[in-house]
Amino acid sequence: MSAPGYPGPYNNPPYPMAQYGDQSVAPYPAPHGGYGDPHQTPPPGFNPGYNQGTPPVMYQPVPVLEYGAPPGAIAPAMAAAAPVGVPPGLEYLTQIDQILIHQKVELLEAFIGFETNNQYEIKNSLGQKIYNAKEKNDCCTRNCCGSLRSFNMKIKDTMDREVIRIIRPFRCSSCCFPCCLQEMEIQAPPGTTIGYVKQDWHPCLPKFSIQGPNKETLLKLDGPCFACNCCGDVNFELKGKDSDQPVGRISKQWSGLLKEVFTDSDNFGIQFPLDMDVKLKAVLMGACFLIDFMFFQKDS
Repeated sequence: MSAPGYPGPYNNPPYPMAQYGDQSVAPYPAPHGGYGDPHQTPPPGFNPGYNQGTPPVMYQPVPVLEYGAPPGAIAPAMAAAAPVGVPPGLEYLTQIDQILIHQKVELLEAFIGFETNNQYEIKNSLGQKIYNAKEKNDCCTRNCCGSLRSFNMKIKDTMDREVIRIIRPFRCSSCCFPCCLQEMEIQAPPGTTIGYVKQDWHPCLPKFSIQGPNKETLLKLDGPCFACNCCGDVNFELKGKDSDQPVGRISKQWSGLLKEVFTDSDNFGIQFPLDMDVKLKAVLMGACFLIDFMFFQKDS
């Protein structure tokens, strides 16, 4: 099957963009048509059950040969001018309202329990890769500190350029120590902080604050009492700072019994409003990685 082509001139939008307040094109689906049944086992591959009727994104972020360039030179498929205020490399996030994150299976870790650096593929709703993410730290930290370990994570685009950097310091996660809970910093481009993900203290519920660069709370993220998936998805609802109305979701998707028991290969889906600030979309990716380490990472 050939790759999808451009529908017209390069500066045409791929499909009508939802505007804030426009009820005819809602960036967030209705409750009865958005997420699907969380207790239903998804079919093989990436199928989050979101927005089945959403038109596909036509501008796909895959490397293509540039006309007239020397052999081996590549250029991004998105030739349109970057929107104002969007960090370089995050232009594609302005066109989508959901992403999929798939953790790669590490054979050494699966067979002998030796902890390796986590690696992820970040894809669009069509299953096409848009970013790669890889954890970076030392062997001692990974195998001694387990899921609480500190790390730097580099997220690179299809041109192998680092566009996002995630920094996680070593912190505890016990409700007995509310002064030293989990926190994660997100930079885009690397060196420029665009937001934080901070764990909020609660005796039994996983709660997080999505913060801006000055640590001002912009959104809330609430999880279930038991953040474990037994033949079903686990959903963390994204809500407004002062509202209980969901505006998005991070879902840990059921990967199948063998994968769930013997590997750390997890599948996540992130959904957010189409017109959300692209920097907040990047911060939500960091929140997804933090959730994976805190609740779904198996210690050796």
